[in-house]
Amino acid sequence: MKLAKTIQLDISDNNVYSISASPGEWAITGTFFFVDSNPEKWGKKEQIAFRDGWLGVGSYGRSTLVQISTISNEEKRILKENLSVLILKEFRAPGMLAALDAAQKEIEDMEKLCNHPNGTLLSIRRDINNKEIKEKVSIISPEMNDQHATIWSIEEN
Repeated sequence: MKLAKTIQLDISDNNVYSISASPGEWAITGTFFFVDSNPEKWGKKEQIAFRDGWLGVGSYGRSTLVQISTISNEEKRILKENLSVLILKEFRAPGMLAALDAAQKEIEDMEKLCNHPNGTLLSIRRDINNKEIKEKVSIISPEMNDQHATIWSIEEN
């Protein structure tokens, strides 16, 4: 089974999100955080979190990039339990069974996005129109990670 973990290539997440995810947390899209809120009342950091952020389950902070990794059954069980507690307490699920079902659906949706080789990076872009949220996930394959353009060279005199 594959899922994604938060990753930080630099410190920018610490500057753009109110809470940045810790590197290595299991991640989901976390779009449900925004469903019942008013975009007109979002501050700049909340707008960026909506537009570009994955949700790290642990800190419940945001990460711009996630990296596909293998998840064990035990890690998945713990992830589901932690996420269901959040859904129950913060989003007022009608009971623990409903929270567990919602957590399972979030994890299954994320698993569908992670059908790529381990090490693949994902980014997300969300837009909202007439209260409808659309998501687009971009894939950065491991093979592309080594392809950098040369922007300068050092020459000896």
